[in-house]
Amino acid sequence: MSTLFTKIINGEIPGKFVWKDDDVVAFLSIGPLADGHTLVVPRAEVDRWTDAPAELWQKVTAVAQTIGKVQVEVFGAPRAGMIIAGFEVDHLHLHVWPASSEAEFDFKRAEQNPDPDRMENNARQLRAGLRDAGYGEFVPAD
Repeated sequence: MSTLFTKIINGEIPGKFVWKDDDVVAFLSIGPLADGHTLVVPRAEVDRWTDAPAELWQKVTAVAQTIGKVQVEVFGAPRAGMIIAGFEVDHLHLHVWPASSEAEFDFKRAEQNPDPDRMENNARQLRAGLRDAGYGEFVPAD
């Protein structure tokens, strides 16, 4: 049975993608901790991060690092936060977002009904930042 993320990856459920390659995708979280909060997800259905083959894990974390660097620039944050949770969806994913403090590492703070226009603007900004940083081949069209 496909996971929720596989359905997003396959286009069965909409997602605001900012990265797509043969192994990894990234799209905005529907419950963001901050503007630009992105989920980095392997295309392969790997349940726990500890079960990921080393090569895939390295690719997922490399994409997360790239996105985090761009988030810092685009959203003017001092740091990029990253969490591996894995309880809400049984499909490996990294939460990456522009962060200003440790207090922001709390999913109770996640926005439940983000403004769709703001989300689209966040996706546009992040895509543009990734293109400007030289990753245009992995950035889907707006």
